[in-house]
Amino acid sequence: MPVGRITRGTTGTNRLRRNDRYLASLPQLRGATAPLVVDLGYGARPWTTLELAERLRRVSPDVRVLGLEIDPERVAAAAPHASASVTFAQGGFEIPSPSRPVLVRAMNVLRQYDEAEVPAAWARTAARLAPGGLLVDGTCDEIGRICSWIDVAEEGPVRFTISLRLAGLESPGVVAERLPKALIHRNVPGEPVHDLLAAFDDGWRRAAPLSVYGPVQRFVAAVEALRDRGVPVQGGRSRWRLGELTVPWKVVAPR
Repeated sequence: MPVGRITRGTTGTNRLRRNDRYLASLPQLRGATAPLVVDLGYGARPWTTLELAERLRRVSPDVRVLGLEIDPERVAAAAPHASASVTFAQGGFEIPSPSRPVLVRAMNVLRQYDEAEVPAAWARTAARLAPGGLLVDGTCDEIGRICSWIDVAEEGPVRFTISLRLAGLESPGVVAERLPKALIHRNVPGEPVHDLLAAFDDGWRRAAPLSVYGPVQRFVAAVEALRDRGVPVQGGRSRWRLGELTVPWKVVAPR
């Protein structure tokens, strides 16, 4: 039986574009022969799975994408959209596939669970990964402008990423309402994720004079301010200019 439960299934075209771009940048796709990527809990319509496949094919032409849903009616509705490289099946955190995926994407799935259920779901899914594979568990707003996610390997969580549309951004702290389930209830004084967002917002405020050059310059300056405070930010300016901040999990791990 599928492990998990049916979620609300809210979906929309282009909602997960920021996460798609991130997944396409990961080394797990590079050099692999016909890698399998799973879109876990794609929702009431298969748009996110189809868009993910299209974007991943640009960097891995022979990628295979499997969309999984617990609800059999959702699987049946998606079936007409299947192709040689995109398939749909009923399944949950157990990942019912004969081959092991290099990536499992679970966006807006665990946010509908209790925080106490997250570690078991991570462990169950990560155990099905190919060697060196990742589970990406995250949340975004309804139109995909505010996103965050956690990269989870078989040994546990390894990275945390914030991804924001910079045009019209008020402050990086808006991501607080769209944190993954493992962190959203930890955004309180004394917790590391709260400290990170507070420091990020402070750097954003201090970089206000750069607004005349646009939000990209301001965001990059805010990230550099975090780095100067000793936060081990990852990536480089090319990722920061996209509105992305990635830090090791230890920076935000709950106390």
